[in-house]
Amino acid sequence: MAGKDIIAPGATIGMLGGGQLGRMTALAAANLGYKVHVLTPEQDSPAGQVCAAATIADYTDRAALETFAASVDVVTYEFENVPVEAADFLMERVPVRPGAEALRVAQDRLREKEFAANLGIGTAPFRAVGAADELAAAIAAIGTPSVLKTRRMGYDGKGQTKILPGTNPDDAWAAIGGQPAILEGFVSFRMEISVIVARGLDGRTLCYPPVENRHVNHILDTTIVPAPIPPALAAEAEEIARKMAEALDLVGLLAVEMFVTEDDHVLMNEIAPRPHNSGHWTMDGCVTSQFEQMVRAVCGLPLGSVERFGDAEMKNLIGDEAHDWLEILRDPAAKLHLYGKAEARPGRKMGHVNRIVRK
Repeated sequence: MAGKDIIAPGATIGMLGGGQLGRMTALAAANLGYKVHVLTPEQDSPAGQVCAAATIADYTDRAALETFAASVDVVTYEFENVPVEAADFLMERVPVRPGAEALRVAQDRLREKEFAANLGIGTAPFRAVGAADELAAAIAAIGTPSVLKTRRMGYDGKGQTKILPGTNPDDAWAAIGGQPAILEGFVSFRMEISVIVARGLDGRTLCYPPVENRHVNHILDTTIVPAPIPPALAAEAEEIARKMAEALDLVGLLAVEMFVTEDDHVLMNEIAPRPHNSGHWTMDGCVTSQFEQMVRAVCGLPLGSVERFGDAEMKNLIGDEAHDWLEILRDPAAKLHLYGKAEARPGRKMGHVNRIVRK
């Protein structure tokens, strides 16, 4: 790793996206002496509230991107639905870490599954669906129950519909807006787990331990650390995350969501080339938080220790749950993190609470 590739403290990190992941990354960056300049279409964004500078512009605004690139030393992003064209444009002017290829794969559920399959990583059975008549053929091949998902832009249960015996393919196709899609077979699984892997400029990788994720209404509710799985399965999950990060030549963080099946196999579900909700426990439960690790990786610094202080539980505060902040603070063991969002809406992530059981 050449010294010129290292972005030294005092520099400015460009952040595409103004959500809570950008906010927590910016706070971690400040602790290491960096400034963060966020570009987001959102006024008064969670990240913008704590950044040194904010550009309010669309991600496709070339003039804004040009000015943004000239003001920063490296660019990263806090969510994977940044237009690839924006990343390509910026890569011609300033280092972008992770690169655009990570976005291309993570934005598209079909490309994501094909990428894993080409690496020999197991997934749920899947078929590409481009039209209602193709859906009927895909259902015949995969069977029911299954789930039809838009290839792009779906998250927290959005952009998908269940396919059950008797489901009319035309109705299902209309339910997702007739967009390019993927049909996935249902997987009988014991739990969902995730692994966050950091990969530095020098190619070194470090994995945070696999964690169990429990959902309510398709939204992550609680993360349990570590996941209650045998060591061999934990090692397999970490190896999947490493293999995918290396194949992407990723510099930064990659979160890999996986299923543990009833017969103890690990199947890749989705990836995200950024900090992840299931890694929020690291803010209080680990030597190096996922947000500090992200800063270290994209700036070319040595990766920090992923040693955990003990077992942990992260609880998301969804919607009105954030109004319980005073009661949460009365618990001396609770570590409260609020995101600065003005309005608590149903299904909106407003903050989280970490609880650590020291070793």
